[in-house]
Amino acid sequence: MNRLLGRGPNGHDDSPRDSLDQDRESSANEHTRLLPNRVESTSYLSPDDPAVSPYNLWSVRIVRYLTTLFAVLTFVWWTILLVSMFVTPPGFHTRGSGFFPFSYAGLALATLIFTLIFFSIPSKAVRILIIVMGVLLVVDAILLISVEKVRHEEGWVGMVSVLWALLMAIWTLLTDRLVEWGKTEEEERLTGRAETRRTLGEWTGVLLSTLSMVVFTLVVLLITCTLIIRTLDAGLLPPGDLFWVDGDKYMMHVYCHGSTADSNGTKLATVLLEGGESPVEDGLWQFADNAVNNGSIGRYCFVDRPGLAWSDTAPSPLSAGMAVEAISEALARAGEDGPWVLVSAGIGSIYSRIFSARHGGDIKGLLLIDPLHDDDLGSIGSSGRGFWLWIRGVISPLGLDRIPGALFKSRTREDRVWGQSAYQTGKYIWAKLQENLVAETLSKRDLASSTAIQNPDVPLSLISSGDHIRRDSGWEDKQRDLSHLTRNLKHWDIVDNAPHRVWDTWQGREAIEKRLRQLVHAA
Repeated sequence: MNRLLGRGPNGHDDSPRDSLDQDRESSANEHTRLLPNRVESTSYLSPDDPAVSPYNLWSVRIVRYLTTLFAVLTFVWWTILLVSMFVTPPGFHTRGSGFFPFSYAGLALATLIFTLIFFSIPSKAVRILIIVMGVLLVVDAILLISVEKVRHEEGWVGMVSVLWALLMAIWTLLTDRLVEWGKTEEEERLTGRAETRRTLGEWTGVLLSTLSMVVFTLVVLLITCTLIIRTLDAGLLPPGDLFWVDGDKYMMHVYCHGSTADSNGTKLATVLLEGGESPVEDGLWQFADNAVNNGSIGRYCFVDRPGLAWSDTAPSPLSAGMAVEAISEALARAGEDGPWVLVSAGIGSIYSRIFSARHGGDIKGLLLIDPLHDDDLGSIGSSGRGFWLWIRGVISPLGLDRIPGALFKSRTREDRVWGQSAYQTGKYIWAKLQENLVAETLSKRDLASSTAIQNPDVPLSLISSGDHIRRDSGWEDKQRDLSHLTRNLKHWDIVDNAPHRVWDTWQGREAIEKRLRQLVHAA
């Protein structure tokens, strides 16, 4: 009977119309669920199914978008600090090296990039390392803000950079924790339980993220140790006074000692010292003190060039002529107006020659000690040297040489500020990088113009290194050419067995003091 009525064995209609209706009900449409119902479904997905992902949650996706935004903002800040090393934008000048803010910005950028790369692979080890890094960054922020000297050198740029790095570390910690929660939440919803095993790819991601965070934490630890050393060095007070120059942008150290008259009351010219590759305090200062005690000279002064010893760094670019203008302003603010006998060594002779040309009648004599020739500006400004200085500057906050020196070689504050380890500091490297960037352009132009207007009647004495002449066949010709800097050459001495730092030998000190006494008392 059912067959005659068109019904199936279960009593349902087997007509074509009913079959079509059943097909329509079983096919997918816009109301069909793409994922199983959390409450009603009893069929779960495999843990390896791509649908099991923390990205299903809006909160996780929003956090990723914000992390990307923070990475873009950090990259912009990092780029500004990079450009500031070569041309300082208005308001971005740091009186320290500028390498510390750059390091903090680079650290924040690297942390965010690795967070994005391993975003969906949370790790407890990474969170522990981020906490350690955050604690170290808190210490850095406290030191930078609380120590006056460090705060003066780093300025608002340094404070913003370290605080931003700290905030990004906290953000990375919260992000990793949120992703882990989202991952667990989605696994419980879609697979029925939180997954404890990881695939080989996930373990590889955990390993790489952990290793990268170990490196970042070690970097912050080294920066913190270097910052502690800088804090200790900040307690070393300058022997002279600091004066604002260049529109109160930075301060320069001026030190003077002695009397402008001899025992007979005769007024003597003041000796103005200019250091070479190292600060005046590293050798020439002690020599000048002995010369005053011996009665060879009555009074001497020196001004640390920008970035050397106690002087702040200047905005970039900084040519030799700009540095001389700052030196002149510092001397004027200190109330020192000459007349002068200029004593300089090495590259310091470039600055003394420009100073001599710009101060005309106030210059009573020139004493050049193994001076640098104009042609040597090419080697000073070479691109290879500049790149190496930049690399040294970028890694200088790590203190790879300062920390072992302080721990194992008994390097003192004096060594690091102006002595044998001063070349390791970021300020010194920054000053040398500035010197390199404009040596063949702005500085060469300043030197050429000063040579053209140099007073030809200024008495000139020249002292050359015998060792340097023997090692470099062209050095003697360059020294001979400099002996014609004025028409009034008094003496040209070549000190046998004396290095470039001629005053490091007894014969060198004797020759320098003898010629200096003659220039001062003849002025």
